[in-house]
Amino acid sequence: MNIALVGYGKMGRIIETVAQSRGHHVVLRIDLDNTADLNQENISKADVAIEFTGPHSAFSNLDKCLDLGIPTVSGSTGWLDQYPAIEKKCTDKNGSFLYASNFSVGVNIFFEINKRLAQLMASQPEYDVTITEIHHTQKKDAPSGTAITIAEQILEAIPRKQRWVNHISDNVEELEIISERTDPHPGLHKVIYQSPIDEIEIIHNAHNRNGFALGAVLAAEFIKDRKGIFTMKEVLGL
Repeated sequence: MNIALVGYGKMGRIIETVAQSRGHHVVLRIDLDNTADLNQENISKADVAIEFTGPHSAFSNLDKCLDLGIPTVSGSTGWLDQYPAIEKKCTDKNGSFLYASNFSVGVNIFFEINKRLAQLMASQPEYDVTITEIHHTQKKDAPSGTAITIAEQILEAIPRKQRWVNHISDNVEELEIISERTDPHPGLHKVIYQSPIDEIEIIHNAHNRNGFALGAVLAAEFIKDRKGIFTMKEVLGL
């Protein structure tokens, strides 16, 4: 498989290493200094694009990739208010698109555990719930996209929580997400249910970024010859 990397920072370079270890080839690398190279001539050499950039450039990159007709995987966060437009573009173009707030196999299993635990705790009002996430200081958005996914799953299952906030709150209807930035932490997410008599925690702690990169490559392998809009649930058969 030939891959175009849109975003060639730390994550892009790790994806390249993982992709090559699986027998794939990176045929195009787009970064801040060569954005004009994201064009039809160059993208035609690739079977799929993997996009990991920042919240301010992700939408335009994804819009262009779909216009160019390349199946696209995205792991950028902080742009999801524009997700419906990308979804529509993919449908209108009969394209292929897969977004994940986190590509780690472990995190996607964690998501399924989080949903089930929230369902069980919905009828236990004595338990309050909070989320903590820790990342490196170069991460540009807070809370993390992964933490937002976790929060939205909890809000869907537990009616007594009405919205998430990114600060400590005394409002019982608000779901706290506490964000910490500490180098060189690749990522930790913790959900805590606490009552006056005990507490329950589920934790995902990434040791490095390789798991995120592997998941992105697995996603690219999955959508290469498919049409439609997908998630990691389809990739992992969850």
